[in-house]
Amino acid sequence: MNILFFLKPKHEIAWIYDNSTIKQALEKMRHHGFSAIPVIDRAGRYSGTLSEGDLLWEVLDGPADNLAKDKRRIKDILKGRQNAPVNVNESIEDLFLMAVHQNFIPVEDDRGLFIGIVTRGDILQFYHQKMQREQNCD
Repeated sequence: MNILFFLKPKHEIAWIYDNSTIKQALEKMRHHGFSAIPVIDRAGRYSGTLSEGDLLWEVLDGPADNLAKDKRRIKDILKGRQNAPVNVNESIEDLFLMAVHQNFIPVEDDRGLFIGIVTRGDILQFYHQKMQREQNCD
């Protein structure tokens, strides 16, 4: 099955630019109630995933004593931490094992641009329904 069926498009999810500040990221995550969000660059490419933990350790270890004046950017925090993105042509079966370690899987189009995510919940729901259908056929 094609993952486009499960895709939550970029315009429907919370994400942040990699040149945003720590404060902006915290505000966005708080507003939307997410513990992790995708990070993209200004060209629209996926840069990584930012988690509350990343921000917590950065604030704790950081030099700024006033978050409002803190000018550190998200791209400086990521340091290679990211959920691996997949191409839009991947199958849902290929995402199953990835979902074990990631709340969501970032999806890129054929040009390498971030187009949205597939959530762990959607993958689990798909497999749950598949198992129920198979049990009903027995």
